[in-house]
Amino acid sequence: MKRKYLSMAIGGILLAPAAFVQAQEQQPAAGTQATQLDEVTVTARRRSESIQDVPVAVSAFGEEQIKDLQASTVEGLQGAVPNMNIAQGRGSANSVNVFIRGIGQPDALQTFDPGVGMYVDDVYYSRINGALFSLFDIQQLEVLRGPQGTLYGKNSTGGAIKLTTKNPFDNEGGAVEVTAGDYGRLEGRFYVSGKLSDTLAGSIAGAKITNDGYVKDAVSGKRYNDDDTEAFRAKLAYQPTDNFSAVLSLDTTKQDAGLTLGRPMADLQQRELNTNAIVRVLKPGETGEWNHRARTSFNDGQGQYLKHSGASLAMNWDINEQFTLKSITSYRKLKTESYIDIDASEYQLGDVLVALDQNQKSQEFQLHYDNGSNLHLTFGAYYMKEHVPSYQEAYGDDIYLIGGKPAGFLRTIDDDLSTTSKAAFAHANWEFAPSWTLAAGVRWTKDTKDYERTTSTFWESDGLFLGFLPATALNGTVPLAPVSASWTAVTPSVSLQKAFSENLMGYVSANRGFKSGGFNGRANTAYDVIHAKFDPEYVWTYELGMKGTSSDRRFRGSAAAFYSNYSDFQARVSQDANTFPVLNAAELNIKGIELEGSALLGESTTLSAQLGWMDAKYKKFEDFRLDPSYPGYDKNVNHDHVPFSPDWTARVALQHVFSLGDSGNLTLGGDVSYRGDTWLSVDNRKVLSQDAYALVGAYGVWDSPQMAWQVRAGVRNLTDKDYKTEGQEFASVANIQTAYYGLPRNWYVSVRYNF
Repeated sequence: MKRKYLSMAIGGILLAPAAFVQAQEQQPAAGTQATQLDEVTVTARRRSESIQDVPVAVSAFGEEQIKDLQASTVEGLQGAVPNMNIAQGRGSANSVNVFIRGIGQPDALQTFDPGVGMYVDDVYYSRINGALFSLFDIQQLEVLRGPQGTLYGKNSTGGAIKLTTKNPFDNEGGAVEVTAGDYGRLEGRFYVSGKLSDTLAGSIAGAKITNDGYVKDAVSGKRYNDDDTEAFRAKLAYQPTDNFSAVLSLDTTKQDAGLTLGRPMADLQQRELNTNAIVRVLKPGETGEWNHRARTSFNDGQGQYLKHSGASLAMNWDINEQFTLKSITSYRKLKTESYIDIDASEYQLGDVLVALDQNQKSQEFQLHYDNGSNLHLTFGAYYMKEHVPSYQEAYGDDIYLIGGKPAGFLRTIDDDLSTTSKAAFAHANWEFAPSWTLAAGVRWTKDTKDYERTTSTFWESDGLFLGFLPATALNGTVPLAPVSASWTAVTPSVSLQKAFSENLMGYVSANRGFKSGGFNGRANTAYDVIHAKFDPEYVWTYELGMKGTSSDRRFRGSAAAFYSNYSDFQARVSQDANTFPVLNAAELNIKGIELEGSALLGESTTLSAQLGWMDAKYKKFEDFRLDPSYPGYDKNVNHDHVPFSPDWTARVALQHVFSLGDSGNLTLGGDVSYRGDTWLSVDNRKVLSQDAYALVGAYGVWDSPQMAWQVRAGVRNLTDKDYKTEGQEFASVANIQTAYYGLPRNWYVSVRYNF
């Protein structure tokens, strides 16, 4: 089966005469015929350029292409970008976990920085909470692969995802859309935009998204993994002259969902410590397909709440014909209160409340120089101040038994993290000879973090019980006195680009990425407190690429080969009872190949395809737990595989437009995506791995003659494949190992009116 799907993916790519770049095209109006692919413009280098001229591995999706992916959130990009893994965060309805080319954020806690930068209208979102964006007013979405920094506000090691919302001046009119589907799915979206005067334009957009969830309690019938989200954005654009413009944007998102439950990959068993005390742990559970049934120890009303709001002001001033000054000012506030059943069972083994009240303010300046010929310079300065106070509770009443009765266990955590990030960067793009362009940049970054934490543990039991515990430090209060640390890095980038012809270019590049160090937000014991600090990560990525378009503009494609040297990998592991050290444990070598592209076959058929191959291996992994003489040695742990780094990712999509004459257009499309074996935890526990699988999707769209009405119907996961997307690994707490699964087969119908 694995070879079958892989052959389908490769075969689809070879149907076109060029290596491809992802860019499915919007369909022509009824009665017209397409003769070439539309040009795709991206802002990967902070200015508008053809995607074919950018020496960066970038994938771009417009509004219609996002619909054809059948994506309602950024998670829908899974499968559409080679060597990218993007999934809803473990146990959370409001976070997203992204890995690009094997680099991401292995721990979801707020004290760890993302490895992939998330941007909305050039504003950096510093937390993966609140980053599961609903795609309701997106103009374009770009995915940049490889380290980013010399052109972007915040440095990132893995890459960047850029969302650009619609500009009121460019999108007059509006649309209303209603979607209904199974699992109680009901969604409404709207967008209205128009000029208020010759110099002022405004827009408002909103979305209401609900579904009942696809996981059910086997006894009560209550549903989980649901959604209830409201999102709103207002923009005001001001352009008094040809050389000045400003856009003020206000947005808010509110989500009030139930629990997000996974599948416990272990069953409950008991191990006797002595004649009076018993510890409950989990043993390997059942294998095979999951029936989407789960239990929880939480009560009704203990769900997951999020409110995420912000304001930004972007100003653009053409000082003269050569110089342009840009300013991006933003303020964001994120509040979450999420109950997470980490063990996904009816027992209190790993149940937690995680609440945070984050705010961030940032300022970025860019000065661009363009001599109108062969030289473009960018100078930038960036400042961000983030404050993340957090409160957590952990419940474990069912872990220990004394005399056959549960021993009440409660841990409370108060912590406070402040981060100040300062950076200056410069980038030059110089066409030093006909058809030859040299680009080089450098970034200086200084990140300072201040952190304090108090952990308190409470037992409802006879004090003698503590003498039976292997870790008596679990009792009482463990403070982490206020600590502060700073990390400074210089990260250069360079690329050499050659235009072989008007339609073919090649490039080589080298980029260094940096992710700052931090403090372990899971420091629960005195040992953890002493070793709370961890160091930064660094990566050098070297890339060779080509991009080409056929002379008739009917084929477009790109190919890239890369090699990354990734050092000081920040690995959060499970050690002994309730101990979670962070190790700068590993050096990795990651190499890969990526092919992307699209082709217009005939006048009405579009073929697109992506193929990614990646070989990610640890050069070393210094882990004291793997020493057989270590008391906590666990033979089930190894580091043979890098998490979230499948060897193959591939997708083939085909779309055909049938002209109905005066009755409009009918479009039929579908895709097959493939993903190789994927490991979902740093410790490579077998139950938290997913074998290779393929997903199939199909859709149909009717457009009225003047494109005023659109009716779309589709089905995702057509073959009802059962597959894991994420995992919780807390083996030092009752051997908890929990897997989270993708959506089963689901269908929907949407009706849209454009005006």
